[in-house]
Amino acid sequence: MATGQARRLWLSLPAELARRFRPHADRLATKILDEIQHAVPEYAKPLEGQFGEVIVRAIEQAVLSCLDSIEDTRSTPDRWGKLFHEVGKRVYHDGGSLNSLQAAYRAGGQAAWRYVSSFGQSMRLPVPMLCVSAEAIFAYVDEISSYSVEGYTLAQARATGTLERRRRRLLELILATPPSSPAAVASMAKAAQWTLPEWVTVVALEPLTEEQFAPTLGDDVLLDLEGAEPCLITPDPSRDLPEMPHWRAAVGPRVRISDAATSLHWARRTLELARGGVIPAAQVVHAADHLTTLWLLQERFLLDELSARVLAPFASLTAKQQLRLAETLLAWLKCNGSTLEIARLLDIHPQTVRYRVAQLTELFGARLGDPQERLKMQIALEAHHLLGTKPG
Repeated sequence: MATGQARRLWLSLPAELARRFRPHADRLATKILDEIQHAVPEYAKPLEGQFGEVIVRAIEQAVLSCLDSIEDTRSTPDRWGKLFHEVGKRVYHDGGSLNSLQAAYRAGGQAAWRYVSSFGQSMRLPVPMLCVSAEAIFAYVDEISSYSVEGYTLAQARATGTLERRRRRLLELILATPPSSPAAVASMAKAAQWTLPEWVTVVALEPLTEEQFAPTLGDDVLLDLEGAEPCLITPDPSRDLPEMPHWRAAVGPRVRISDAATSLHWARRTLELARGGVIPAAQVVHAADHLTTLWLLQERFLLDELSARVLAPFASLTAKQQLRLAETLLAWLKCNGSTLEIARLLDIHPQTVRYRVAQLTELFGARLGDPQERLKMQIALEAHHLLGTKPG
């Protein structure tokens, strides 16, 4: 039964009009269906299955609802709302568009008015009565279409919520340590409507503002902004990261999807080093640009052990002496012992270089001539230089 404005308009018409028109109800329903299928391409196909049943039933019940309202029949209004609500849900679940659904209602309303107008003229109904009928038809179409739009958008929201939950679960499976089984990942990817790519990049994220703006990214991106450590999986970070101006991003290495957890590990480590100032804290930083640094600093315990062994002679010096001789030793290793190059690199006098090298020779002795020892020294010194820590 119609409610609101449409019902008031129907009630203003004489009940006798409904009784005289009721034998035309089935024919009008057929005309409405024909017009919808003619005017809306999406409905031009044969209406089969549950979708077809719901559409046909809705048209038939819409016609009867109008007649019941004219006669003030006390049917249950909720029943009509639920029916047209269900139409919207069914259209969404069958892949129909909201625009086509609304176009179908408009086409149906126009078909109904043409039929009622022809009927009214044949019955010589007064023009004012026909005008009220037209107004009632289109008010009713607006009313029932709003039920269907509500059903459609609710179904869409629920499906989107379900899809988002499945995609978050898929993200967790892909990034799990130890790795999830390929079968489990493939099954969840299918449920999440996500095509598994061969290669991916994982990006670790950090908000730059208190208000965390959710970006609009492609369907091929898996995104988690709500966890303690936000991240995303993408096949193309260069495409997606410009869409995230309110986030700092550390881009992990490009890997096969089975190695996504490894990409995430290095992305998060890169973000940590950028946050600590060890590497430049740009808005977007790539792990691939800092592989040596990542390798050198991947295990602090081993670095401390290496330093304790190869830089042990520094332990007897003051902190100031340690830093001065450490930078000289690192420059000496990089410059292959060239006094002039070391002087230019450190911006000191060549004689100062010779004095410091003499001190280093006294501290390290023959080890300075051992290639293996020199490599170990350079690794340890480079790491301490990056971290800004003293070597002794």
